[in-house]
Amino acid sequence: MECYYVYLLESELDQSWYIGYTADLNNRIAQHNGGKSYYTKRKMPWKVIYYEVSFDKYDAIAREKYLKTGWVVDF
Repeated sequence: MECYYVYLLESELDQSWYIGYTADLNNRIAQHNGGKSYYTKRKMPWKVIYYEVSFDKYDAIAREKYLKTGWVVDF
């Protein structure tokens, strides 16, 4: 069974936050800290300050959307 992660990063540069979701948390964090993400490369390095696990991709997407906007997604 595949897991999906919703995560919250904090920039060590300016303490701003980034919220995302992925199926491979360690690889995704490495991408953020390796400058491979357009939205986060200017504020590296990043540290994980929160994450949660879901076994359903659409639940993870909905949770990410909720954390970013406060809107509930209905699939």
